[in-house]
Amino acid sequence: MKKLLTCLLVLVPLWAAAQADKLAEQVKANPNYLWGQGFGVSVREADQAALSDLMSKISVQIESDFVIDEREVNTAAGNDATSTVQNVVRTYSQGTLKNTHSIILKQQPQAEVLRYIDRSEIEKAFKEREENVLSYVYQARNAEKAGRIDAALRQYYWASCLLKGMPNREQVKTSIDGIKFQLTMWIPEQIRTILSQIKAEVTKVEGQEVSMLFTYNGKPVSSLDFHYWDGMNYSNICSAKDGMYQVEMRPGAPTDKFNIQYEYEFKSQMRQDPELEQVMNIFNNVNYKEATVSVVSGKKSEQKQALVAYQSAVQNMGTVTHAIAVAQPKDFAKTIEAVVNAVKQKKYNSVSSQFTAEGFEMFDKLMHYGNATVMGNPTLNFYKLGDRTICRAVPMRFTFKNNKRSFVEDVTFTFNADQKIESVAFGLDQAARDDIFQREAPWSEDSRMAIATFLENYKTAFALKRLDYIKSIFDDDAIIIVGHMVKHAGKKNENQSYINNDMVKYTRQDKATYIKNLEKSFGSNEFINIRFTDNSVSKMGKGGDTFGIQIHQDYYSSSYADTGYLFLMVDLNEIDQPCIKVRTWQPHRDPNIHADWGRDDPSFGLINGSDF
Repeated sequence: MKKLLTCLLVLVPLWAAAQADKLAEQVKANPNYLWGQGFGVSVREADQAALSDLMSKISVQIESDFVIDEREVNTAAGNDATSTVQNVVRTYSQGTLKNTHSIILKQQPQAEVLRYIDRSEIEKAFKEREENVLSYVYQARNAEKAGRIDAALRQYYWASCLLKGMPNREQVKTSIDGIKFQLTMWIPEQIRTILSQIKAEVTKVEGQEVSMLFTYNGKPVSSLDFHYWDGMNYSNICSAKDGMYQVEMRPGAPTDKFNIQYEYEFKSQMRQDPELEQVMNIFNNVNYKEATVSVVSGKKSEQKQALVAYQSAVQNMGTVTHAIAVAQPKDFAKTIEAVVNAVKQKKYNSVSSQFTAEGFEMFDKLMHYGNATVMGNPTLNFYKLGDRTICRAVPMRFTFKNNKRSFVEDVTFTFNADQKIESVAFGLDQAARDDIFQREAPWSEDSRMAIATFLENYKTAFALKRLDYIKSIFDDDAIIIVGHMVKHAGKKNENQSYINNDMVKYTRQDKATYIKNLEKSFGSNEFINIRFTDNSVSKMGKGGDTFGIQIHQDYYSSSYADTGYLFLMVDLNEIDQPCIKVRTWQPHRDPNIHADWGRDDPSFGLINGSDF
């Protein structure tokens, strides 16, 4: 018996090795496959060598389809025209080129591995990159229409970068009004056009503080990122909102003339797309001279005219189109006036009596979120939500110790029935509010106000790191998608139907773990800021006032930034107790999701309520 077992132990490895050799020979003889072979002291080392050999062969295979301009190659990073195609192919191997297979021919210490891939998978990888390029273009066009100039520039620039990492890139086109445009030529022209149509005006100079208005095609921009020359250096990123910003020059620096550089690369956010970041390291950055402009304060009459437009932007910041404002309550107006003065004088405790205990805690956190500065002369608007009164809005600029980024936010205040401020939040921008209030839908005004207020409280909770509030609004059985992975917080069997959904990958994570991860993020960041745009709201078929909210989210923190699509299914039947049933996030539109929907459909390529 022992001799038989010994023979089997010897024969099984020999049989397995023979089978591996046979399969390897079949792969090498099959013209549908490309393959690479590697050797090493370990299987892992041999596998990496085989992958490198395979990538080289793929490079040779597609080299004739690549058009490389040597002037575009980033030689400072060690690249050259000869190796560029191979380096580009490696960006696919780290990203979409996933379906390679391995055959272990020999074990260590003289390991040998064969790596191979079906040629059709290579074409599929190129097609996926083209889809990403077209998705960026789609997002850029929508952003430009909404006046979100930062997003438009970012998406166009990223699309142009990814294009460089494609064979036959001159053949990639987009169709606009039935006319096809070659993207390699069209995108740079779009970027130059956008940059040339931004207008920066000085509205007021007080000491070393310069109030500015940014417009695009004559309208205040919804959002815009830029750097300014403060007299010694260019600032870190500043974010204008609804056309407004206030720059602070160094002591003695001139305020009548200075330079501004509009941001269009957004390198800190590229890390969410590894392929994009890797391609960017291979090629040189494109410098757009239109991105640097000189700002002149101008005559008093010109500043006065610009100030009128600036004040109009301040007023619109508190206006909710198509919602019915209530007559301005004098007591509420006096309270907000006192709060504004307390912010200007940094005497926050002087108004503590105007708040509930929780409301003042939020206000105090907000004032310490960043150095707060009130901008302009706020025009207050008051709206009803049940027995509450919401005051919109006081625009403020927030700066931080590390000075990595500064923001403008319109701050809203919610009064309870006892005329105390119970909640403070960052308001949605004008475009986002209009998406909710201007759409034709059979919802009540209260429902619209509830949706807007919920989103404002949600994004502000991340800024103020209100972990208890976030925990309270998530259902214990919520379905949570982080990245492309589905995470189910519940334990009930009826939700098992989502396990085999091919459009999303599934993994389990309970609510406690999700909150614990947030807690770590909150602890490691000086600030977190969320910007919502491109809302698409639909009422779910069941559940009364339960809504599916698809929204584009820009996320910034002191250590990380990303952009993507957030979907929230939220039960708002009880205004005091919103309950999130589903929360998903994805960085890109995925053409495999709702592939039968047109690309111009707002939900094309997005996980949304129809999936649940």
